[in-house]
Amino acid sequence: MVVEIKLFATFRKGRFKTREMEFSDDSSVDALLKRLEIAQKEVGILLVNGRYASATDKLAPHDVVSIFPSLGGG
Repeated sequence: MVVEIKLFATFRKGRFKTREMEFSDDSSVDALLKRLEIAQKEVGILLVNGRYASATDKLAPHDVVSIFPSLGGG
């Protein structure tokens, strides 16, 4: 199945802004993060089709996954 991935802020460095990727039908968001070499602890906001999601959520064909890093400030 094809899933669209959108990366934001520091996650774009050395990767991409938006890309479609192929995954097996039983893949989860965690599998996507592992494929992109992004640790769960680095993720601040994770959305699937504009709704908050967790790493254990299953992916569906044509999902749009948006991944934002944790942000710090002061």
